[in-house]
Amino acid sequence: MASEDLRGDHLSATEAGTAPRIEPGRLRELGLINWLLCRVLSKHAGVPDAHIFSTLGRQRALFRGWLLFAARLMPGGSLTRAESELVILRVAHARGCRYELQHHTRLARRAGLDDEALRRVVVGPKADGWSTRERALLRAVDALLTTRDMDDPTWQTMCTHFREAQLVEICMLVGHYDMLATTIATLRIASDFDASAHARQTHAT
Repeated sequence: MASEDLRGDHLSATEAGTAPRIEPGRLRELGLINWLLCRVLSKHAGVPDAHIFSTLGRQRALFRGWLLFAARLMPGGSLTRAESELVILRVAHARGCRYELQHHTRLARRAGLDDEALRRVVVGPKADGWSTRERALLRAVDALLTTRDMDDPTWQTMCTHFREAQLVEICMLVGHYDMLATTIATLRIASDFDASAHARQTHAT
């Protein structure tokens, strides 16, 4: 499937030129526990404030439950880190989610994906250079994003490369980052890497 057929047409807040619909929370809005979690997670991400965390953290109890779930998928899942990042980047590209692309391009490089592999993610499973396992994985991602299902040939191919528990995980990993892309777009969460966003958040905290 060509990338132009899969790519979504919504934009991040920064790309759309709009302000966040819900501003990133501070200590008062987040509560002490969530505020501390956001500080630690932002430092790990290498940014002054990771807006995905300080925005979602305003829903205090849900935020902590979500963090546990997300961590079990990545980095605590059974796929290799490189495979997880391939899945996430393909979802981010398909949904036009700049926020996910920025963060997970950095994480993908740490996981060992080079610039050529990152370029191939945009092209998708038809690109030359994938292993048979990687190509099967990306085809499954595209199927889940476009049809919310895998047809029998796609499923049987996946079964030759991945264990049953991993197949469950792949479905949930795709769904999770698709959900996040929708949330980021709807809430107009701004990029962590724009100078204006940094300046605004540094002033706010």
